[in-house]
This record gives sequence, C-alpha cells and structure tokens, in this order.
Amino acid sequence: MARKAPKGTIAIEEAVLNPAGLSWITESAPLFNPGQGSSSSSSPSTTSPSQRLNQRLIDIHDERLALMDAHGVEYMLLSLTSPGAQGEPDPAKARFLAAQANDWLATQVAQNPAQFGAFAAVSMHNAEDAVAEATRAVRQLGMFGVMVNDYQVVSEGGNSEGKKYYDEAEFRPFWKAIEELGVPVYFHPRYPPAKDLEPGTRYGDRKHILGAAVQFHLDLSLHLYALCSSGVFDEFPNVQVVVGHLGEGMPFNLWRADHWYNKPVKKATRPSKQDYGYYFRHNISVTTSGNFNTPALKFCIEQIGPERCLYSIDYPYDSIAEAQEWWLGVDLPEQHKKLVARENAIKMFKLPLELCDDEE
Repeated sequence: MARKAPKGTIAIEEAVLNPAGLSWITESAPLFNPGQGSSSSSSPSTTSPSQRLNQRLIDIHDERLALMDAHGVEYMLLSLTSPGAQGEPDPAKARFLAAQANDWLATQVAQNPAQFGAFAAVSMHNAEDAVAEATRAVRQLGMFGVMVNDYQVVSEGGNSEGKKYYDEAEFRPFWKAIEELGVPVYFHPRYPPAKDLEPGTRYGDRKHILGAAVQFHLDLSLHLYALCSSGVFDEFPNVQVVVGHLGEGMPFNLWRADHWYNKPVKKATRPSKQDYGYYFRHNISVTTSGNFNTPALKFCIEQIGPERCLYSIDYPYDSIAEAQEWWLGVDLPEQHKKLVARENAIKMFKLPLELCDDEE
C-alpha cells in the first residue's frame, strides 16, 4: 500500500521526460545553457549539464521523491517537458510522441498515486488528434489535465511562420471537449524552433534573451492574450486555463490592457464579450513556478484573487529546496496561504487529496 504523505504543498508545473524522449530533447538541450554546449575538452567521465538535467527529468521515485519528502512537498502533478509534441512538425510523429509519453507517465504515477498525478501531452496539429488523446488520457489513464507547450510547430497548414495557435476557429472542438472533460489546460512556454534561431531572425541575433528570463513570457503572453480575446471563454465559459511564472507578466499589465481594450473603438470590433481582467478572474489561474517573488505574488492575489493563485516549483529547472524555503517565509494571511499552497489545486484538478487536516 502506498504511504500517505503528510500535508504540505502541491506543485503542479513539474517536468519529466520518458526515456524515449531523449531522442528529441537533445535538439533543445543546448538552449538551456547557452554557450555551454558539448565541448571536446570535456572528460568522457564528466556529466554535462544537459545530461544531469535529463537524469533529473527521467527520475521520479528516487532523488525527486526524496527532495519532496525532505522539504515538505506533499504532491506533484507531472508533465512531459517542453516542447514535447508541440515541437514535432510531423502530425503522425507528434501523435505517437504524446501517446507514448502518456502511457509511460501513467505507469509511473500508478507506482505512487498518493504523491503523483499527471497532465496529458497532446498533439495540437488538429483538434481531432488533441481531443482523442486528451479524452483517452483523462478517462482511461486518469490524468488530471492537459499540458500544451505554447504553439504547435507544423510543416504545413499553419500560419506563415509554420505555427498553429489555439485561439483559431479550428480548435473550437478542442475547447468544447475540454469543457466536457472538466479538466484544466496548462499553458507552458517553449523555446523557438531551429528555423527561428537562424541569423537575421528575431531571436537568432539575440540568443542571450532566450528562455525563462525574457523570451518565454514574451511569446506565451501573446498566445494567452489572443486566447482571451478570441471569444473561446464566452463560448465555453467553464474552460479553465492555468499559466505559470505568475502569469507570464500579464497580471501586471491587466489594467492598461483593459483600459485600451474597453475603449469604444475596440469594443465595437473585438471578438470577445469581456476584457482580459474578466477572464483572468473567471477562467485563468496563475502559479508561482520559477517565480519566487513575494511582492509579485501579493500583487497577483490583489489583482485576480487568492482563488486564482497556485503554488508551483518548476522542478528540475528550479530547486525544490529554494522554492520551499521561500514559501515557508511568505507572509500571507493564513487562509490565503492554505488556498495557494494546496486547496486551490485540489479543487481545480479534482485531486484525490483531503482539503483539511484530519481531526484527531
């Protein structure tokens, strides 16, 4: 029988990699450590940063679990690391990649369901594939939501950049299915595809701004603004979207975004009925993943409410120890801290965990 973990924090943007994924993750591994790619001077016995990262991504039940227990993380929702199926331009390969990862992750979670759950990976080449795999993963594999890594790279059928965004009309059946399944969709950032890193491109000449510090929130916030303004949440009002890193900067721009979006000239032509702030208070939640910033968290709570803020770490890209040390020192009202630490996640994802401490 699986042991019952003591109540602590619930972390929901925590990455894994199935062993079969090593074949595609090597393409983006150098981007995690710009300028520190493979070196001929490295000793064969030396573990490179990308190899160490891959080891931590593949591990679930050893070092990861030990760190969770040592630092008071009660439960993790695991997800295939970015870009996953969104980085595969071939529809059949993307569909297989997602299904293979989901099957592996389901078997891992089954080994310790008291402390682990999972998000489903899906191919977003078309709504039909996304709906089929999301439905299978939720209803047959017992997953608690869907993880998408920003836009889908495609070889044909996308925009002029070879990408698909999910505010487009062709994805309405996907959002309808998500509402019917009753699970959230987590929007996660990704690195640009190789063609967008060639010299002369936006990021190709500015690789120093790639990744979590800048490029992630610039790209993903565009996608989220597009989704909010598309009318998706008007058509499917029960759809819930979660975004990490304290909302990719969006809560700090909501006043100005709404100020202009609500002007008569915009209201007359915009696709959505409500403004961005409305959807953040009704359909979008943010997490603390990789953004352990107390004043920023308090600002988000003030802007969108404590029920819309959730704890997260972003392991192994960020440290469990650092995140937990920060969280223990966060000076929020106790009722807000309980909501953010675990209660919001239990309610939103319908996790098999208790909301309150057992009565003695």
